[in-house]
Amino acid sequence: MALTDIEKSFIYDYSLQLLQQDMLTNRLFGSSAVGRNLRSLVLGEPARAATFTNPFEEAISGTLRGDAAAVRQAARNVGEAASMMGVARTGMATIVDALNDMEDIIDRIDSGELDGTSSVVQGDFDALADKISGVVSNADFNGIALLDSSQWDTDQVDSDGNVYIQSSKDGGFNITFHSVDMPSGGVGWADLDGAALGADGARATQLGYVQSLQSEMTAITDMYGGKEDSLQAQQLSLESQAQLLDQAAQLRKPSNPEYSLEQLLADLIIRDTGTIFDGTS
Repeated sequence: MALTDIEKSFIYDYSLQLLQQDMLTNRLFGSSAVGRNLRSLVLGEPARAATFTNPFEEAISGTLRGDAAAVRQAARNVGEAASMMGVARTGMATIVDALNDMEDIIDRIDSGELDGTSSVVQGDFDALADKISGVVSNADFNGIALLDSSQWDTDQVDSDGNVYIQSSKDGGFNITFHSVDMPSGGVGWADLDGAALGADGARATQLGYVQSLQSEMTAITDMYGGKEDSLQAQQLSLESQAQLLDQAAQLRKPSNPEYSLEQLLADLIIRDTGTIFDGTS
Protein backbone atom coordinates (compact mmCIF):
# COMPACT_ATOMS: atom_id res chain seq x y z
CA MET A 1 0.00 0.00 0.00
CA ALA A 2 1.49 3.31 -1.04
CA LEU A 3 1.91 6.08 1.47
CA THR A 4 -0.13 9.21 1.07
CA ASP A 5 1.47 12.62 0.85
CA ILE A 6 0.32 13.43 4.42
CA GLU A 7 1.88 10.25 5.78
CA LYS A 8 5.13 10.94 3.91
CA SER A 9 5.18 14.48 5.33
CA PHE A 10 4.59 13.23 8.88
CA ILE A 11 7.41 10.67 8.64
CA TYR A 12 9.75 13.29 7.23
CA ASP A 13 8.95 15.89 9.91
CA TYR A 14 9.18 13.34 12.70
CA SER A 15 12.54 12.04 11.42
CA LEU A 16 13.84 15.60 11.13
CA GLN A 17 12.85 16.33 14.71
CA LEU A 18 14.69 13.22 15.91
CA LEU A 19 17.77 14.22 13.95
CA GLN A 20 17.70 17.82 15.15
CA GLN A 21 17.30 16.87 18.81
CA ASP A 22 19.98 14.17 18.62
CA MET A 23 22.45 16.51 16.93
CA LEU A 24 21.79 19.27 19.44
CA THR A 25 22.08 17.19 22.58
CA ASN A 26 24.96 14.97 21.45
CA ARG A 27 27.03 17.13 19.12
CA LEU A 28 26.54 20.69 20.38
CA PHE A 29 26.47 19.89 24.10
CA GLY A 30 28.39 16.62 24.03
CA SER A 31 28.53 14.83 27.36
CA SER A 32 28.41 17.97 29.51
CA ALA A 33 26.10 18.29 32.51
CA VAL A 34 23.97 20.80 30.63
CA GLY A 35 23.68 18.39 27.71
CA ARG A 36 22.64 15.52 29.95
CA ASN A 37 20.01 17.65 31.65
CA LEU A 38 18.73 18.90 28.30
CA ARG A 39 18.46 15.40 26.91
CA SER A 40 16.53 14.25 29.96
CA LEU A 41 14.16 17.19 29.72
CA VAL A 42 13.57 16.79 25.98
CA LEU A 43 12.90 13.06 26.40
CA GLY A 44 10.47 13.76 29.20
CA GLU A 45 12.64 12.28 31.95
CA PRO A 46 12.89 14.02 35.36
CA ALA A 47 15.93 16.23 35.78
CA ARG A 48 17.04 18.34 38.68
CA ALA A 49 19.23 21.20 37.52
CA ALA A 50 20.55 24.43 38.98
CA THR A 51 17.80 26.96 39.59
CA PHE A 52 17.53 29.77 37.06
CA THR A 53 16.50 33.07 38.61
CA ASN A 54 15.93 36.56 37.39
CA PRO A 55 19.08 38.42 38.56
CA PHE A 56 17.20 41.68 39.08
CA GLU A 57 14.46 40.05 41.14
CA GLU A 58 17.07 38.08 43.07
CA ALA A 59 19.07 41.25 43.82
CA ILE A 60 16.00 43.08 45.11
CA SER A 61 14.73 40.17 47.19
CA GLY A 62 18.27 39.60 48.50
CA THR A 63 18.49 43.21 49.63
CA LEU A 64 15.13 42.94 51.35
CA ARG A 65 16.18 39.74 53.10
CA GLY A 66 19.38 41.43 54.23
CA ASP A 67 17.40 44.39 55.56
CA ALA A 68 15.03 42.04 57.38
CA ALA A 69 17.96 40.25 59.02
CA ALA A 70 19.49 43.57 60.10
CA VAL A 71 16.20 44.79 61.58
CA ARG A 72 15.69 41.47 63.35
CA GLN A 73 19.17 41.75 64.89
CA ALA A 74 18.35 45.30 65.97
CA ALA A 75 15.20 43.96 67.63
CA ARG A 76 17.30 41.42 69.54
CA ASN A 77 19.69 44.18 70.63
CA VAL A 78 16.85 46.37 71.84
CA GLY A 79 15.34 43.35 73.59
CA GLU A 80 18.62 42.86 75.45
CA ALA A 81 18.55 46.52 76.44
CA ALA A 82 15.04 46.02 77.82
CA SER A 83 16.27 42.98 79.75
CA MET A 84 19.14 45.03 81.18
CA MET A 85 16.69 47.64 82.36
CA GLY A 86 14.53 44.91 83.83
CA VAL A 87 17.45 43.52 85.84
CA ALA A 88 18.34 47.01 87.06
CA ARG A 89 14.71 47.75 87.95
CA THR A 90 14.42 44.50 89.91
CA GLY A 91 17.59 45.32 91.83
CA MET A 92 16.31 48.80 92.62
CA ALA A 93 12.98 47.41 93.81
CA THR A 94 14.87 45.15 96.22
CA ILE A 95 16.79 48.17 97.53
CA VAL A 96 13.60 50.17 98.03
CA ASP A 97 12.02 47.24 99.90
CA ALA A 98 15.06 47.07 102.20
CA LEU A 99 14.84 50.80 102.90
CA ASN A 100 11.13 50.43 103.67
CA ASP A 101 12.00 47.70 106.18
CA MET A 102 14.64 49.95 107.77
CA GLU A 103 12.08 52.73 108.12
CA ASP A 104 9.65 50.25 109.67
CA ILE A 105 12.27 49.26 112.27
CA ILE A 106 12.78 52.91 113.25
CA ASP A 107 9.01 53.49 113.44
CA ARG A 108 8.60 50.46 115.69
CA ILE A 109 11.37 51.70 117.97
CA ASP A 110 9.67 55.11 118.17
CA SER A 111 6.36 53.46 119.01
CA GLY A 112 7.95 51.34 121.74
CA GLU A 113 7.44 48.00 119.96
CA LEU A 114 11.18 47.49 119.58
CA ASP A 115 14.17 48.40 121.73
CA GLY A 116 16.64 50.60 119.87
CA THR A 117 19.47 49.56 122.19
CA SER A 118 18.97 45.86 121.42
CA SER A 119 21.88 44.30 119.56
CA VAL A 120 19.38 42.09 117.69
CA VAL A 121 17.40 45.08 116.42
CA GLN A 122 20.54 46.95 115.50
CA GLY A 123 21.85 43.82 113.77
CA ASP A 124 18.67 43.53 111.70
CA PHE A 125 19.08 47.16 110.62
CA ASP A 126 22.71 46.59 109.63
CA ALA A 127 21.79 43.36 107.80
CA LEU A 128 19.40 45.33 105.62
CA ALA A 129 22.15 47.83 104.85
CA ASP A 130 24.45 44.92 103.90
CA LYS A 131 21.72 43.50 101.69
CA ILE A 132 21.54 46.79 99.82
CA SER A 133 25.30 46.85 99.33
CA GLY A 134 25.19 43.32 97.96
CA VAL A 135 22.45 44.18 95.47
CA VAL A 136 24.36 47.25 94.27
CA SER A 137 27.60 45.35 93.68
CA ASN A 138 26.03 42.21 92.21
CA ALA A 139 23.42 43.64 89.82
CA ASP A 140 24.88 42.35 86.57
CA PHE A 141 23.80 41.56 83.01
CA ASN A 142 26.17 39.50 80.90
CA GLY A 143 29.20 40.96 82.65
CA ILE A 144 27.89 44.54 82.70
CA ALA A 145 27.55 46.07 86.18
CA LEU A 146 24.28 47.98 86.23
CA LEU A 147 24.31 49.82 89.57
CA ASP A 148 27.92 49.93 90.76
CA SER A 149 29.92 52.71 89.10
CA SER A 150 33.17 51.37 90.53
CA GLN A 151 32.84 48.53 87.99
CA TRP A 152 32.25 50.81 84.99
CA ASP A 153 34.62 52.24 82.38
CA THR A 154 34.89 49.01 80.36
CA ASP A 155 34.39 48.11 76.71
CA GLN A 156 30.69 47.50 77.43
CA VAL A 157 29.80 50.39 79.74
CA ASP A 158 31.57 53.74 79.90
CA SER A 159 32.48 55.68 83.03
CA ASP A 160 29.16 57.55 82.97
CA GLY A 161 27.06 54.38 82.92
CA ASN A 162 26.22 54.48 79.20
CA VAL A 163 25.76 51.23 77.26
CA TYR A 164 25.57 51.57 73.48
CA ILE A 165 22.76 49.68 71.71
CA GLN A 166 23.02 49.08 67.95
CA SER A 167 19.42 49.59 66.85
CA SER A 168 19.87 49.93 63.07
CA LYS A 169 22.41 49.33 60.31
CA ASP A 170 23.61 52.93 60.60
CA GLY A 171 23.55 53.66 64.30
CA GLY A 172 21.98 53.25 67.70
CA PHE A 173 21.56 54.89 71.08
CA ASN A 174 22.78 54.78 74.67
CA ILE A 175 20.92 53.48 77.67
CA THR A 176 22.16 55.05 80.90
CA PHE A 177 22.39 53.60 84.40
CA HIS A 178 22.70 55.51 87.67
CA SER A 179 25.65 55.15 90.03
CA VAL A 180 23.58 53.73 92.88
CA ASP A 181 26.71 52.97 94.88
CA MET A 182 27.17 56.75 95.19
CA PRO A 183 23.71 58.32 95.80
CA SER A 184 23.41 61.90 94.59
CA GLY A 185 21.26 63.16 97.48
CA GLY A 186 24.18 63.72 99.85
CA VAL A 187 23.55 60.58 101.93
CA GLY A 188 25.73 57.51 101.45
CA TRP A 189 25.08 53.89 102.32
CA ALA A 190 27.84 54.02 104.90
CA ASP A 191 25.76 56.61 106.83
CA LEU A 192 23.24 53.90 107.76
CA ASP A 193 24.28 52.55 111.16
CA GLY A 194 22.29 50.30 113.45
CA ALA A 195 24.29 51.39 116.49
CA ALA A 196 22.74 54.86 116.16
CA LEU A 197 19.24 53.57 116.84
CA GLY A 198 19.67 53.56 120.65
CA ALA A 199 19.54 57.37 121.04
CA ASP A 200 16.53 59.46 120.05
CA GLY A 201 18.46 62.18 118.23
CA ALA A 202 20.71 59.78 116.35
CA ARG A 203 17.72 57.61 115.47
CA ALA A 204 15.90 60.63 114.00
CA THR A 205 18.98 61.33 111.90
CA GLN A 206 18.94 57.72 110.66
CA LEU A 207 15.28 58.10 109.73
CA GLY A 208 16.13 61.18 107.69
CA TYR A 209 18.89 59.25 105.92
CA VAL A 210 16.57 56.35 105.12
CA GLN A 211 13.81 58.60 103.80
CA SER A 212 16.23 60.57 101.65
CA LEU A 213 17.54 57.37 100.10
CA GLN A 214 14.01 56.03 99.72
CA SER A 215 13.00 59.04 97.65
CA GLU A 216 16.02 58.84 95.36
CA MET A 217 15.93 55.06 94.88
CA THR A 218 12.17 55.05 94.20
CA ALA A 219 12.60 57.70 91.52
CA ILE A 220 15.34 55.63 89.85
CA THR A 221 13.21 52.49 90.05
CA ASP A 222 10.30 54.24 88.35
CA MET A 223 12.62 55.61 85.68
CA TYR A 224 14.02 52.16 84.93
CA GLY A 225 10.51 50.74 84.72
CA GLY A 226 9.49 53.38 82.17
CA LYS A 227 12.60 52.74 80.08
CA GLU A 228 12.01 48.99 80.18
CA ASP A 229 8.45 49.41 78.88
CA SER A 230 9.62 51.77 76.14
CA LEU A 231 12.37 49.40 74.98
CA GLN A 232 9.99 46.45 74.93
CA ALA A 233 7.60 48.43 72.73
CA GLN A 234 10.49 49.35 70.41
CA GLN A 235 11.51 45.69 70.20
CA LEU A 236 8.01 44.65 69.14
CA SER A 237 7.94 47.42 66.54
CA LEU A 238 11.25 46.26 65.04
CA GLU A 239 10.11 42.63 64.98
CA SER A 240 6.97 43.67 63.09
CA GLN A 241 9.09 45.66 60.65
CA ALA A 242 11.32 42.62 60.02
CA GLN A 243 8.25 40.48 59.29
CA LEU A 244 7.02 43.02 56.76
CA LEU A 245 10.42 43.01 55.05
CA ASP A 246 10.35 39.20 54.94
CA GLN A 247 6.96 39.33 53.25
CA ALA A 248 8.19 41.91 50.76
CA ALA A 249 11.23 39.73 49.93
CA GLN A 250 8.95 36.74 49.38
CA LEU A 251 6.77 38.74 47.01
CA ARG A 252 9.83 39.87 45.03
CA LYS A 253 10.99 36.30 44.38
CA PRO A 254 10.68 34.93 40.80
CA SER A 255 7.25 33.46 40.07
CA ASN A 256 8.76 29.97 39.59
CA PRO A 257 11.91 29.53 41.68
CA GLU A 258 12.25 25.90 40.46
CA TYR A 259 12.63 26.99 36.83
CA SER A 260 16.18 25.98 35.81
CA LEU A 261 18.53 27.28 33.17
CA GLU A 262 18.42 23.91 31.42
CA GLN A 263 14.62 24.00 31.44
CA LEU A 264 14.72 27.45 29.87
CA LEU A 265 17.02 26.27 27.06
CA ALA A 266 14.97 23.14 26.51
CA ASP A 267 11.77 25.14 26.22
CA LEU A 268 13.38 27.38 23.61
CA ILE A 269 14.48 24.33 21.59
CA ILE A 270 11.19 22.48 21.92
CA ARG A 271 9.29 25.56 20.77
CA ASP A 272 10.76 25.00 17.28
CA THR A 273 11.49 21.26 17.17
CA GLY A 274 8.69 19.71 19.23
CA THR A 275 8.94 16.94 21.83
CA ILE A 276 9.21 13.20 21.43
CA PHE A 277 7.28 12.48 24.63
CA ASP A 278 4.80 14.68 26.48
CA GLY A 279 4.87 13.69 30.14
CA THR A 280 1.64 15.58 30.91
CA SER A 281 -0.60 13.70 28.46
